[in-house]
Amino acid sequence: MRIVDLLKKEAIILNADQVKTKEEMLDTLVDLHVKAGNVEDREGYKQGILDREAQGPTAIGDGICIPHSKNAAVKTPGIASITVPAGVDCNALDGGLSNLFFMIAAPATGSDVHLEALARLSTILMDGDFRQKLLSAKSPEEYLDAIDKKETEKFGAEETKEAPAAAPAAGGYRILAVTACPTGIAHTYMAAESLEEKGKELGYPLKAETNGSGGAKNVLTKEEIAACDGIIIAADKNVEMARFDGKPLIKTKVQDGIHKPQELIEKIINGEAPVYHHTGEVAADEGENESFGHQLYKHLMNGVSHMLPFVIGGGILIALAFLFDDYSINPANFGKNTPLAAILKTAGEYAFNFMLPILAGYIAMSIADRPGLMPGFVGGWIAAQGTSFNSIIAGVKGEEVAVVSGGFIGALFAGFIAGYLVLALKKATEKMPASMDGLRPMLIYPVGGLALIMAVMFAINPFFAWLNTLLANALGSLGGANAILLGAVVGGMMSIDMGGPFNKASYVFGTAALATATESSPQGFMIMAAVMAGGMVPPIAIAISSLVFKNKFTDNDRKAAPVNAIMGLCFISEAAIPYAASDPAHVIPSCVVGSAVAGALSMMFGCTLRAPHGGLFVVPTIGNPFMYIVALVIGSVVGAVLLGVLRKPVDQK
Repeated sequence: MRIVDLLKKEAIILNADQVKTKEEMLDTLVDLHVKAGNVEDREGYKQGILDREAQGPTAIGDGICIPHSKNAAVKTPGIASITVPAGVDCNALDGGLSNLFFMIAAPATGSDVHLEALARLSTILMDGDFRQKLLSAKSPEEYLDAIDKKETEKFGAEETKEAPAAAPAAGGYRILAVTACPTGIAHTYMAAESLEEKGKELGYPLKAETNGSGGAKNVLTKEEIAACDGIIIAADKNVEMARFDGKPLIKTKVQDGIHKPQELIEKIINGEAPVYHHTGEVAADEGENESFGHQLYKHLMNGVSHMLPFVIGGGILIALAFLFDDYSINPANFGKNTPLAAILKTAGEYAFNFMLPILAGYIAMSIADRPGLMPGFVGGWIAAQGTSFNSIIAGVKGEEVAVVSGGFIGALFAGFIAGYLVLALKKATEKMPASMDGLRPMLIYPVGGLALIMAVMFAINPFFAWLNTLLANALGSLGGANAILLGAVVGGMMSIDMGGPFNKASYVFGTAALATATESSPQGFMIMAAVMAGGMVPPIAIAISSLVFKNKFTDNDRKAAPVNAIMGLCFISEAAIPYAASDPAHVIPSCVVGSAVAGALSMMFGCTLRAPHGGLFVVPTIGNPFMYIVALVIGSVVGAVLLGVLRKPVDQK
């Protein structure tokens, strides 16, 4: 069965510019399958697609996204496809937008003859020129013709011809690989193609076994295993491992097989792969057994990334409100004494009000996909309001009781607990009859998820209210050496990985402190000022150092210095990443020290910041702005001098 036998022109939409979000993309493709007659139960099939998305992104990078499901709702195997030239954010592993979409519908039972065509599609999509030809197609007929020609070119005209493995050298295959993904439909074959092509390019013959839905293909033989230099397991599910006992072996994710083939191959060739010793278990791989800590960080960052626009937009409007207000009119109402200030501050406060629910909602969504969004959002709102069983009952009785917000920490807890509660609901209902699959997302998840998160947060909110009060009091008591030390810590953290976990942890701490700061308790404003000073230092320090210590930098480095300085002044720490990546041993320590100095001085000078971003653009909203600039200059110079002293002269050639 060829690809064009599965992909009909009525299941193709080119230049679907009306599709703006991942949800719209999935809905459009599901509807195309229904239109083509491939699916008889739309909601059941869609739930299968969402369940697969919950396992990890099907957007594999290079603009390709292949959502898929092997599903009882599928009547006839088929493919639906759309192109979106503007791109859609589908959480691709390379961070880019996806613009070429193929949704695969595979029946749960019956013949697997269609799987060869699906494997072929996954393989030919690895060709960048072919992808561009698809994006340029003017009609579904031209689109199908391009696919048909590429398939014939790659595999020949015979329907049953299996994709050949890379031809071995006289001594056999140097490297062997096994690829597998949870559904065994797309990523399995893309990883195999990527590894084999890179092996051919590097001169190391490589054979890849694919563990797809139709079973293992291109199976590795005992003789090949015995003769090879090493094995690469690029899989997100268990594969049979006993046969590899005593061989150098790398276990990794299937995505690494697609995107990092050269790195994996070179580890085998350079003897960097550890020898595998089979212990009797069905060996799990690193892709499937992602550490729990990394999972928590991934979910947290999903919440933080969605929360930041609310923090930044709201925070800057609130800061502008203070800038345009007149403190002397009514100090107690500062920020809303004039009409313009009142408008800005009101809008900013509305954005801030969404901050904690958005954080919790998208943490929960990262854990449990879309069914987790609503319980997480509501849990974050309950945390923000500080509502508890006690406060509700007291209200019914007409009694007054103090209600304290659970704050940022309460919302974090709400997001994680909501996500895992919905996962538990999914697990508890997974054995329901297939005919009732549509009931789960429409009734069980929203009602059950809301009831569970409500009960948990109403019960535990008093604890988070107490903890939030304790932290607020601790911040309020900061002074002297303690405040300076805190400024040094949060400032230095901004330079450890420049956009990575340490940087994000410091920034989130600063924005959380900013959200709780008041005129009477401005410590949160001071923390935010120290955080931003620390984040501005790395690019500025590198720019200064490259201009002063010219023999320590290449011509290209010095040419980029002005741009780097401007990005630093705009509070874009990531501008320093290329320098840190090329020389981490010298760049990172220098920048960390410079940032720590800037953060500590900002605290010592009592500088405050009401905006969570903006760099020098928000200097008018900074308290004690002159000394803040002094702190930034001193920190940048310290970092620049250290870098100039530590680095060795470079060969300009």
